[in-house]
Amino acid sequence: MNPSDTHRDRKNMSHPPANVEQLLKAISAEFDDLSKQLKVIARYVEEHRDHLGLEGIQDVAAACGVQPSAIVRFAKHFGFSGFSEMQKLFRDVISRQIAPGRSYKARIREVIEAGAGQLTSAAIAHEFLSGSMAGLQELQDGLDATAFKKAVDLLTAADNIWLVGSRRSFAACVYLNYALQHTDKRIHLVSALGSTHEGQARGIRKGDVVIAISYAPYAEETQVVAAAAAEKGASLISITDSRMSPLAKDAKALLLVQESAVLGFRSLTSTMSLAQSLFIALAYRLELAYQPTTQRTRTSA
Repeated sequence: MNPSDTHRDRKNMSHPPANVEQLLKAISAEFDDLSKQLKVIARYVEEHRDHLGLEGIQDVAAACGVQPSAIVRFAKHFGFSGFSEMQKLFRDVISRQIAPGRSYKARIREVIEAGAGQLTSAAIAHEFLSGSMAGLQELQDGLDATAFKKAVDLLTAADNIWLVGSRRSFAACVYLNYALQHTDKRIHLVSALGSTHEGQARGIRKGDVVIAISYAPYAEETQVVAAAAAEKGASLISITDSRMSPLAKDAKALLLVQESAVLGFRSLTSTMSLAQSLFIALAYRLELAYQPTTQRTRTSA
């Protein structure tokens, strides 16, 4: 171990994070400076925080592909005496609010082990819908109210709003493009059609707001536009799955979403719900008047 790392561990020992949220923020702040092994552990800790309190150190080490000593080193790096002390934080939050997600994961694991060939079409639908509901519950329980308000503040103040998301995230951007056109703001959808995302991003200016949506393995096009936005002085609202996501570092508002997966297929339910929530909150702030489509049609006629 590097002597400076040892010094830092001793320094942090007297002030370990008091809860899971503080630990995750500390991990995010130091992520870029961690070794390759510790980065793997950091990602695992965040992605599996809902059941880390139930796992043994050998299980965590095996899942991360490292030795148990690396898990201990990770815990000490963030001020704990060892894995057990760090694990206590996660045991404290194993409660009713995460039970739906945990029970869903256990159920879908049993379904997969029983053999996908035995599932009826209706059973697959029920499992997918159950997973979506569990994901929504997790999103509701874990929504960062401060970050969400900041996102709405940024959208309220902006004249130009840019939307970028590729692959499965593109659908959420298309919805936001439609919804936000109900405001008086200038809305720009970065479609990246024909790999033109860099050219489209040249129009971003200081004071604009960019909403970037991406999940692991993180679309390169979205990363490029998000980086350009930060460089140009635009405000970045990131919707992603991790504090260690490449979209998190420069975000003025970071909104985290963990989508459920059924038989390897990831839902978009939570992402779309969050996108709709953003628009509704913005519409309420802007005091947009509701006007039925039929009424608008008659008026224009």
